Amino acid sequence: MHPTTRKLFPLLALIFLVGATLWATSFGTLPPADFTFNNGTEVKSIDPAQVTGAPEGRMIHAVFEGLYRPDPKTLQPQPGIATTANAADIISNHGKTYTFPLRRGAFWSDGTPVTAEDFRWSWQRLLHPGTGSQYHFVLSAYIVNAEKYHSGTVEIGDRVEVELPDRLRPGQLFPRGTMLYGRLLAIDKPKQPELAGQVTEEEAAAEKIAWKRQWVYHLEIAGKQRKFSQSSDAPSDVEKCLSVLLDFDEVGIKVVDPHTLKVELKNPTPYFLYLMQFYVTFPINRSCLEKYGYPGWIRPENLVVNGPFRIKFRRLRDRIRLEKNKQYWNADVVKLETVDALAVESSTTGLNMYLDGDVDWMPSPPGDVIPKLKNREDYHSMSSLSSYFYRINVTRKPLDNPLVRQALSLAIDRERICNFILRAGQQPAYSIVPPGLPGYTSARADSYNVASARKLLAQAGYPGGRGMRTIEILFNTSDGHRKIAEAIQQDWQKLGVDVRLRNLEWQTYLATTRKMEYDVARAGWIGDYPDPNTFLDLFVTGGVQNETGWGNRQFDALIFKATEEPDAERRMQILHNAEELLMGELPVVPIYFYMSINLVKPYVKGFYSNSQNLHPLSAIRIDERAKQTQKSRRNGT
Repeated sequence: MHPTTRKLFPLLALIFLVGATLWATSFGTLPPADFTFNNGTEVKSIDPAQVTGAPEGRMIHAVFEGLYRPDPKTLQPQPGIATTANAADIISNHGKTYTFPLRRGAFWSDGTPVTAEDFRWSWQRLLHPGTGSQYHFVLSAYIVNAEKYHSGTVEIGDRVEVELPDRLRPGQLFPRGTMLYGRLLAIDKPKQPELAGQVTEEEAAAEKIAWKRQWVYHLEIAGKQRKFSQSSDAPSDVEKCLSVLLDFDEVGIKVVDPHTLKVELKNPTPYFLYLMQFYVTFPINRSCLEKYGYPGWIRPENLVVNGPFRIKFRRLRDRIRLEKNKQYWNADVVKLETVDALAVESSTTGLNMYLDGDVDWMPSPPGDVIPKLKNREDYHSMSSLSSYFYRINVTRKPLDNPLVRQALSLAIDRERICNFILRAGQQPAYSIVPPGLPGYTSARADSYNVASARKLLAQAGYPGGRGMRTIEILFNTSDGHRKIAEAIQQDWQKLGVDVRLRNLEWQTYLATTRKMEYDVARAGWIGDYPDPNTFLDLFVTGGVQNETGWGNRQFDALIFKATEEPDAERRMQILHNAEELLMGELPVVPIYFYMSINLVKPYVKGFYSNSQNLHPLSAIRIDERAKQTQKSRRNGT
């Protein structure tokens, strides 16, 4: 340490101590929010194109708004930035064209209007392969040429767009570099290298990407022929580029005028409006992202939003405070001025905070206390359109053997998990698709049978578990997930299988499962719309939400066939057949169907139980008289 610094150290330490004390005191005296709830964990991001979890979804629904928003009671699509949900007003061309009139009074929080171009640009960003969105299929599976754009597939004669390597921020996708547009004349492809030995699916994909980077594209641009390649080793007459994609103007997303958006679908999609209220389709503010870059644009001091709330501040490992967005087009109906979303992972701690009056809404209370809570007036439960299951990494031995996966499924005592661990009315699951979807009958895996599980394990070459390596169960930090994992650990040990448990905090868990660095991983899925497809299309070969390494061409073909089947009854049968394949090979093992369980203070109004456990904060209000009455009772005054 420099002598001068040593002399100043006591003073610096005192200044730091005073500053820290003032900082802590300022937050300690933070005025309580109008409404406080436990969001369960620290959110990964609030970028609609980059997240997949329910905690993140709650925040995005609070600060952004798409074409539609769910009715808090029925979940039916209600007008958001679009002005009508009446099918006759927006749907044409036998169900394949949607023309959305947009609200002229909708503004971003910086005062600029929300326009059709905001949607077009945001959807282009979602679909761009450089974004790496896991939810791109919400658009790419349905909109004309959207998958072609996302996958980077181009064919001779296509109109294409070429991005030159001169981005303002080289490491950022937006703002993009100089864009050129032309027609593809030819592609020079070197011989694809043969992969030596056994390689993982990830390694094979990386090799394919490296090979495609060597391609030379012959284009006609403004009447002249030019050649482009992503390779730095290309000949001198070949220009360097970052990408060659289908011209986005060829995708079925059109700006008719600033307040009219037109979408062309590949096939009629009866649940398309439900997709339009899913957060991945929400627009973001282009100028904000291009000014601050990623992730700077989502910092509270920079973020520009169009939803009912905006972020006032974020305190890591504590809370996100929301405040009412005065620029929101429907601000008059938003009754809450401030909302706190707490990042409390322990359900026991969360429950204690609720019982102490520090929290107004507590989702998913601990299972072991639910029997004592069921008769309370603030206990809300409802069957949910969601499944709890275990993913199995089928690229790892011995889990690559379907017999082993079937044995592990047969050995799980789901009734015990539901009746003695969860204890809130959850139903044992033997299918991935929950019951109750109109016109659909789920395909079932075989029920609990330890004797049959032992026979299958022996048939796979592991009698009594002998010769089988230790299997690891991965789960994100949660009291409930741990108890379920411990129960399944005991079930599998009855087969002679050695099992160890591993828990990770939420963001690390997401990254680990995405990279498939696991054996068996806890998972859950809430249906994005009321149709079996929202559960089944997760597991198509190479799907970004698959995360099991499993693929089956017949399954893929059935999922694709269902998208083109106009007859509703035949379509449901096709999806049933697909689920039969999934439940036969079991790359995912269903455990139970969720119940939507919430503790909500009686003075909270506008909160309704529903099958997707969606509770728009914009619909919630506080009965202050009832709140004060309850507070007086708790204080004994």
